[in-house]
Amino acid sequence: MRWNNPKLHTPDYRKVWLACDDHRDSLSTFLDLRGFLREVTAFGAIS
Repeated sequence: MRWNNPKLHTPDYRKVWLACDDHRDSLSTFLDLRGFLREVTAFGAIS
């Protein structure tokens, strides 16, 4: 998951969290509810 906190980071800045299949949905929901989630990509797809 790539995310940022718009109150702290510039719009193009991204932090990365890795999550297993069991936790991907809950973590992406957590970030999305706060307006932090930018994208979810498969591991290895991030360059």
